Amino acid sequence: MSQDVKKFPHESDDGQRVKKVVLAFSGGLDTSVILKWLRETYNCEVVTFTADLGQGEELEPARQKAELLGVKEIFIEDLREEFVRDYVFPMMRANALYEGQYLLGTSIARPLIAKRQIEIAQMVGADAVSHGATGKGNDQVRFELGYYALKPDIKIIAPWREWDLTSREALIKFAEEHQIPIPRDKRGESPFSTDANLLHTSSEGKVLEDPWEETPDYVYSRTVNPEDAPDTPEYITVDFEDGDPVAVNGEGLSPASLLAKLNDYGRTHGIGRLDLVENRFVGMKSRGMYETPGGTILHLAHRGIEQITLGKGAMHLKDELMPRYAELIYNGFWFSAEREMLQAAIDYSQKNVTGTVRLKLYKGSAWVVGRKSPKSLYSDKIVTFEDDAGAYDQRDAEGFIKLNALRLRIIGRRAGL
Repeated sequence: MSQDVKKFPHESDDGQRVKKVVLAFSGGLDTSVILKWLRETYNCEVVTFTADLGQGEELEPARQKAELLGVKEIFIEDLREEFVRDYVFPMMRANALYEGQYLLGTSIARPLIAKRQIEIAQMVGADAVSHGATGKGNDQVRFELGYYALKPDIKIIAPWREWDLTSREALIKFAEEHQIPIPRDKRGESPFSTDANLLHTSSEGKVLEDPWEETPDYVYSRTVNPEDAPDTPEYITVDFEDGDPVAVNGEGLSPASLLAKLNDYGRTHGIGRLDLVENRFVGMKSRGMYETPGGTILHLAHRGIEQITLGKGAMHLKDELMPRYAELIYNGFWFSAEREMLQAAIDYSQKNVTGTVRLKLYKGSAWVVGRKSPKSLYSDKIVTFEDDAGAYDQRDAEGFIKLNALRLRIIGRRAGL
């Protein structure tokens, strides 16, 4: 009777030794400890990859930290345009909201990071990839589904599921023992954790764990308090071509620049704050605070231009498909066939979604107050309450109503009504 052979941590699934790992590296406490731990545990070379997705932080310290820790191959890449053009905008075409509210700011960033990480692994000849996501969250799923979709046989190392460093104190102790520099603000207990990119900032944990307690104002970093926002409303316009935004106030902008511009407007007027208790893919509920200033404005503007350019059937079908589409992104299935099938249908619907939307921004809210399009389906001649010159024969409504009432009348007769 054969017995299972114990596989050492530094071996891959086929029993081969792990020689080189590409680590998604931020330069913070967690990933700095992971870098050293990978070397000690797997006796391998570590390559670091840091993505600039518009998180608003200087990334040079990540390079300096990697160099200090002896990393020979360091990748720091500006992916902002690709992020917005190929991930945020396709999602916005779908009007995607998870559980009716969440604009998926963290979820949509993970597939791009995973894609580029796999590309770098192939470029440098690495046989494994690693990330710093914990075993309780969604990000571990999103990263790893992306890895497997793009390179099915890749070795994945998830330290939080392997090591015994189960607390911040343990991480700090490990860092001190291995001469890993620790920022002064990391030595105290973090009041909450954050994740940021050009689309949003999310915060969770610690002071946010009690869903009854209001989010403290100091947690917010991307928007002013709506109560302190300007007392005068501001009007802006967003131009769309084939479902994608191309200009703000008539100024043509690249995808990343356009979202950054809308972020500025959202910050000024306190737009895009969301306090949400959501259902994680792994099964638990969690409470998070999200700030999506430009994305909130863009979501409303896109729905506004669809109101006059999409037919009723297409609009309603999109609304039926949207929750499924949003759930796929939230759960990490960006690279799945079903997401691509839905995307194809969504993108087909956008070929006439062209025009201009005017929005009013004021103290935490944004409203669509005007929309126009050269491909509009709206006809003032038909909807007018005045004489429509025969554009609509109101007598036709009688037959329409009777046909739609037929089944109701049959049921009513059976019931003796």
